[in-house]
Amino acid sequence: MEDFDADLSGSAGNEDKTGWFKRIKKGILTKTSEKRETQEGLWTKCPQCNYISTQTELKEQLYVCPKCGYHHRINSLQYYEILFDDQQYTELFNNIRGMDFLDFTDLKPYKKRLEDFWSKTDMDDAMRVAVGKVEGEEIVIAAMDFAFIGGSLGSVAGEKFARAVDYAIAHHLPFMCICKSGGARMMESAFSLMQLAKTSGKLSQLTDARLPYISLLTDPSFGGITASFGMLGDLNIAEPGALIGFAGPRVIKETIKKDLPEGFQRSEFLLEHGFLDFVVNRHELKHRLAVVIRHFRN
Repeated sequence: MEDFDADLSGSAGNEDKTGWFKRIKKGILTKTSEKRETQEGLWTKCPQCNYISTQTELKEQLYVCPKCGYHHRINSLQYYEILFDDQQYTELFNNIRGMDFLDFTDLKPYKKRLEDFWSKTDMDDAMRVAVGKVEGEEIVIAAMDFAFIGGSLGSVAGEKFARAVDYAIAHHLPFMCICKSGGARMMESAFSLMQLAKTSGKLSQLTDARLPYISLLTDPSFGGITASFGMLGDLNIAEPGALIGFAGPRVIKETIKKDLPEGFQRSEFLLEHGFLDFVVNRHELKHRLAVVIRHFRN
């Protein structure tokens, strides 16, 4: 009996303790800082460096990570607050809403999808248009919202863009579009694809009026946007790290059966290859925009 007890407290016991220690070691390999959960609404974790900041701190930093410079996605109203003097601007054409021309249904009817967005948000569609002053320089700015059906380009966004150009021509003002979109809106089929030609044609009228058009490409800008007004600016500029292209990198890689270069379709890569005029940090955007407007005016 004594030998049996000795075995339990001896080699067998040591084996259990060793196994227990190894299990504990495996369980703590992940850093605690990486496992922290953030309370929704009060704190924000940077998706690039995992830095945790308060919403107030992030807003003060213009939604740019203070640690790594990652540019968080923001909506049209937040861009207007950043760009327009004293956050004063007039929203235009906010009485236009979409229609379900085709009785389209995927996971749910398109009409129902639109009604859900209208009831849950203050957005009429994926684009807002406003006029105001940037460091004293008046400008018309159309801004896209990714939160509204992926910022997809439909008939309403195309019509707002066209009317914004008409307004800029009538008042002899420069025009800028802040692009943020996944592409054309499939629920509207050909009606959506027609917006590529419509918006491009409108920009030719702006050129004839000798008024500047500035395209700001933000993350992400894809599909029909880059195939039309996204790349037709007198100046094509972008935010740091923005993903810009026609098809996504996964689709391209599967099509050409080759690995893509590092940073492929990021704004810095496009700048290096001549697709962009410059990349601008959000902290400098307002001033750089004002300088550009004065340059074109003079």
